Amino acid sequence: MDSRSETAEKKRERLRQEELKNNPSGTLNDGVNRTENGNLVDLAGSLGWKGTGILILVLFIGYVIYKLLF
Repeated sequence: MDSRSETAEKKRERLRQEELKNNPSGTLNDGVNRTENGNLVDLAGSLGWKGTGILILVLFIGYVIYKLLF
């Protein structure tokens, strides 16, 4: 891909994706810390599909337990 034709937004996203691939444990910490700011898209993107699935599963199980107890 010609870097001159790449927009700034695409370049930022490409660099972010490369960082996610190179440092998965650091991005997990970043994703968890980003939840304090309420940015769900960055949380899901940094956790990856496995982390997002586990997060959804934990939330669902928590909801079921809450409904059973209360």
